Amino acid sequence: MKITKNAQGNTTTLALQGRLDTVTSTQLANELSAIFEEGAVNLVFDFTALEYISSAGLRVILTAQKKINAQGTKMEIVGANESVKEIFDITGFSGIMKIN
Repeated sequence: MKITKNAQGNTTTLALQGRLDTVTSTQLANELSAIFEEGAVNLVFDFTALEYISSAGLRVILTAQKKINAQGTKMEIVGANESVKEIFDITGFSGIMKIN
Protein backbone atom coordinates (compact mmCIF):
# COMPACT_ATOMS: atom_id res chain seq x y z
CA MET A 1 0.00 0.00 0.00
CA LYS A 2 1.16 3.51 -0.78
CA ILE A 3 0.22 6.44 1.47
CA THR A 4 0.49 10.00 0.16
CA LYS A 5 0.26 12.69 2.84
CA ASN A 6 -0.78 16.26 2.08
CA ALA A 7 -1.07 18.79 4.93
CA GLN A 8 -2.75 22.14 4.34
CA GLY A 9 -3.44 24.31 7.35
CA ASN A 10 -5.09 22.19 10.02
CA THR A 11 -6.27 19.53 7.54
CA THR A 12 -4.24 16.48 6.59
CA THR A 13 -5.24 14.34 3.64
CA LEU A 14 -4.03 10.76 3.38
CA ALA A 15 -4.47 9.20 -0.07
CA LEU A 16 -4.29 5.42 0.12
CA GLN A 17 -3.41 3.28 -2.87
CA GLY A 18 -3.63 -0.51 -2.98
CA ARG A 19 -4.94 -2.76 -0.21
CA LEU A 20 -5.51 -1.82 3.45
CA ASP A 21 -5.29 -5.20 5.16
CA THR A 22 -3.51 -7.06 7.96
CA VAL A 23 -0.12 -6.58 6.32
CA THR A 24 -0.46 -2.85 5.59
CA SER A 25 -2.66 -1.61 8.45
CA THR A 26 0.36 -1.14 10.74
CA GLN A 27 1.86 1.24 8.18
CA LEU A 28 -1.28 3.41 8.31
CA ALA A 29 -1.48 3.18 12.12
CA ASN A 30 2.10 4.46 12.39
CA GLU A 31 1.38 7.33 9.99
CA LEU A 32 -1.72 8.30 11.99
CA SER A 33 0.19 8.18 15.29
CA ALA A 34 2.72 10.65 13.91
CA ILE A 35 -0.08 12.94 12.70
CA PHE A 36 -1.91 12.88 16.04
CA GLU A 37 1.33 13.62 17.92
CA GLU A 38 1.47 16.94 16.06
CA GLY A 39 -1.82 18.04 17.65
CA ALA A 40 -5.48 18.45 16.73
CA VAL A 41 -6.10 18.06 13.03
CA ASN A 42 -8.94 17.53 10.59
CA LEU A 43 -8.36 14.31 8.68
CA VAL A 44 -9.41 13.35 5.17
CA PHE A 45 -8.91 9.83 3.83
CA ASP A 46 -8.84 9.73 0.03
CA PHE A 47 -9.82 6.19 -0.96
CA THR A 48 -9.95 6.86 -4.73
CA ALA A 49 -7.12 4.36 -5.36
CA LEU A 50 -7.93 1.99 -2.47
CA GLU A 51 -8.85 -1.42 -3.85
CA TYR A 52 -9.72 -3.30 -0.66
CA ILE A 53 -10.10 -2.83 3.10
CA SER A 54 -10.06 -5.67 5.64
CA SER A 55 -11.19 -5.79 9.26
CA ALA A 56 -7.66 -4.82 10.32
CA GLY A 57 -7.90 -1.74 8.13
CA LEU A 58 -11.34 -0.91 9.50
CA ARG A 59 -9.94 -1.11 13.03
CA VAL A 60 -7.29 1.51 12.20
CA ILE A 61 -9.90 3.81 10.64
CA LEU A 62 -12.19 3.39 13.67
CA THR A 63 -9.33 4.20 16.03
CA ALA A 64 -8.65 7.36 14.02
CA GLN A 65 -12.33 8.33 14.24
CA LYS A 66 -12.27 7.91 18.03
CA LYS A 67 -9.18 10.14 18.33
CA ILE A 68 -10.77 12.74 16.06
CA ASN A 69 -13.94 12.71 18.18
CA ALA A 70 -11.86 13.18 21.35
CA GLN A 71 -10.05 16.14 19.76
CA GLY A 72 -13.26 17.75 18.57
CA THR A 73 -12.06 17.88 14.98
CA LYS A 74 -13.48 16.29 11.80
CA MET A 75 -12.74 13.20 9.73
CA GLU A 76 -14.03 12.42 6.25
CA ILE A 77 -13.60 9.57 3.78
CA VAL A 78 -13.79 10.49 0.10
CA GLY A 79 -13.54 8.60 -3.18
CA ALA A 80 -14.36 5.11 -1.90
CA ASN A 81 -15.35 2.63 -4.61
CA GLU A 82 -18.56 0.60 -4.37
CA SER A 83 -16.98 -2.50 -2.82
CA VAL A 84 -15.23 -0.45 -0.11
CA LYS A 85 -18.45 1.51 0.57
CA GLU A 86 -20.31 -1.79 0.86
CA ILE A 87 -17.89 -2.97 3.56
CA PHE A 88 -18.51 0.25 5.49
CA ASP A 89 -22.28 -0.24 5.09
CA ILE A 90 -22.25 -3.91 6.17
CA THR A 91 -20.16 -3.17 9.27
CA GLY A 92 -22.27 -0.15 10.22
CA PHE A 93 -19.27 2.18 10.01
CA SER A 94 -21.05 4.34 7.42
CA GLY A 95 -23.43 5.36 10.20
CA ILE A 96 -20.66 6.70 12.43
CA MET A 97 -18.28 8.13 9.82
CA LYS A 98 -18.68 10.77 7.14
CA ILE A 99 -18.24 8.99 3.80
CA ASN A 100 -18.57 10.88 0.51
